[in-house]
Amino acid sequence: MDDGFQGINISFPSVENLYSMNENCKAHLRDYLVTMMEEECNQIIACIIYDNVMFFVDDVATQRKVPSIVLCTFSVVFTHSMITIFQQPKKYFPFEDSQLLDPLPDLHPLRYKDVPFFVINNTVPEAQLEFRRAMCDVGSSVATIWNMMQDLEDSTLLRLQKHYKVPFFPIGPFHKMAHLASSTSIPQEDNSCIEWLDKQAPNSVLYVSLGSLVRIDNKELIETAWGLANSENQFLWVIRPGSISGFQCAETLPDSFEEMIGERGRVVKWAPQKQVLAHPAVGGFYTHCGWNSMLQSICEEVPMIYRPILADQLVNARYLTQIYKVGFELEVNERTVIEKTIRKLMLSEEGKDVKKRVVDMKQNIVAGMQIDGASHTNLKDLVDFISALTSRLPPPTPVVGVIMSSNHTSSKCIRES
Repeated sequence: MDDGFQGINISFPSVENLYSMNENCKAHLRDYLVTMMEEECNQIIACIIYDNVMFFVDDVATQRKVPSIVLCTFSVVFTHSMITIFQQPKKYFPFEDSQLLDPLPDLHPLRYKDVPFFVINNTVPEAQLEFRRAMCDVGSSVATIWNMMQDLEDSTLLRLQKHYKVPFFPIGPFHKMAHLASSTSIPQEDNSCIEWLDKQAPNSVLYVSLGSLVRIDNKELIETAWGLANSENQFLWVIRPGSISGFQCAETLPDSFEEMIGERGRVVKWAPQKQVLAHPAVGGFYTHCGWNSMLQSICEEVPMIYRPILADQLVNARYLTQIYKVGFELEVNERTVIEKTIRKLMLSEEGKDVKKRVVDMKQNIVAGMQIDGASHTNLKDLVDFISALTSRLPPPTPVVGVIMSSNHTSSKCIRES
């Protein structure tokens, strides 16, 4: 699909590999549960909480007659958009190039270019559709946990709950609910960038990071570099090793780039993102718009420039641009467009309005996390719900909860609750 971005190479596991993971892990989990439930007679499992990508867990839990709860780490609008398309896929695929900017039926404000799948030749491979169906199927699970705030997506949440017919517990944002003593980042973080930020004026720095999965080509790197340089704005740019196709790091940056930016720019291999976004010098975030990054940015009152790539990022970016209006989407990856978008976010009156809306959203999130707030109340209700599951077990056997998630922060949050 030609949406103005070329040369994208997604380095996440293929659908085949994810299916293999779900198949190969079944026996290991089953054996583990047998050990806990039969050999260690004094331990009984109240329930299993699992990431919805790891849908094999529900099959095993059903076999062992253990209740399961799905942990959804994506946005509600992303899940809703997939389920809507599943119901009538022929209504959406295939489509024509001329339809890219046309609205998706029944999915305002999404366009065809925002479809939440990896599109090939304007359609979606059947294997990908089936995998997403499995990912969205709660199976026999008794409830669903969401990494979101009830007030943020309340109407969509209600529609989804009617579809799933199980209790929902929106207790996000997870990264604010969990008190982590150390970083959960897999790449090594360059903490020296914090010292550089300490020298910058408040709200003056644009933080640039496209996440941990995507590789871009050299052309995009060059366009981004000159867009940043020509904006004359301070920036902290993460170029992850291996994120440029054919290169290990940033050695393909233009020869004159460092000389041109001088001390107003800093390039690092990886950064402590939550610490960076919380720094008073950071006034904007150029992001791929993954759900965790988006929540982290809003919680630190940092407006965004969206450069979405696929799946939930496309949906998130469109909603944030059109509904919540807390940032600007980069429609074309070209240096003059990048430069203008940076100036608009960091320097214009329109950018100030976006900043005010981000502050308002952050205040709503904080209110939800307070005693008797929506997230706090839902977390308490979740604990009560699991306790009710526990009460069905024969006393006085102690209860052991098993947490399975691909998201470290999510697991930590629920364990500590």
